[in-house]
Amino acid sequence: MILSHDTTGSGPAVLLLHAGVADSRMWGPQRAPLAQQHRVIRCDLRGYGDTPLTSETFDNAGDVHALLGSLGERQVAIVGASSGGNVALQIASQWPELVSHLVLLNSAFALPATRSLQRFARREDALLEAGDIEGATELNVATWLGPDADDEARELVRTMQRHAFQVQLGAGEDIHQEAGPEIDLEAITARTLIVSGGQDLDHFRAVANHLAGRIPGAKHTQLGWAGHLPNLERPDEVTALVTEFLAEFPG
Repeated sequence: MILSHDTTGSGPAVLLLHAGVADSRMWGPQRAPLAQQHRVIRCDLRGYGDTPLTSETFDNAGDVHALLGSLGERQVAIVGASSGGNVALQIASQWPELVSHLVLLNSAFALPATRSLQRFARREDALLEAGDIEGATELNVATWLGPDADDEARELVRTMQRHAFQVQLGAGEDIHQEAGPEIDLEAITARTLIVSGGQDLDHFRAVANHLAGRIPGAKHTQLGWAGHLPNLERPDEVTALVTEFLAEFPG
């Protein structure tokens, strides 16, 4: 199955990978500005947006690699947020020649969960076990958007997360997702910008520091104002940050 996706613009390809609380619609503010200089590809991972969950075995990195092959892309820049950042790391590690640039916004990575992340997971699990999808959705909106997010951004995240819960819970036990390729950070050759948020959970700041210390040549920027989804909290500022990084180090 090829992931649901859209493309716009022309030039060097940029792939946008969404967070686990979202789908490809989270990149709405960045899509048109990036398309002025790039071919912009957005996709929905399985169980998000317009990509369904099926009973077949899959892993997200393999799905994205197959999508890029179907589009004839031989090299791309990847911008990944949260769990989308982890998928980007898998691709850049497994197929380093495919990825020219990495921009990681509060990326996920397999470090031990901090207490704050454990508390969130317990609260979310309890709400979902009680069948309270609305409560779990509101917990995610409150947790993953920083203080600068406006009402429109909060409503978008609410809509995306509610839909993801409905699709994924509706699939029941018939989900066969594999972990995907192991990540070897030192194998990554892409020029890398790591962005962390000063208002995000401490777990993701720890991940950013870990990645910055192990990906060769990586640059790390912490945005003091940012929560977990800075591209929706201050869209213009994050768009400029990404655009300038891609222009500074062209493919």
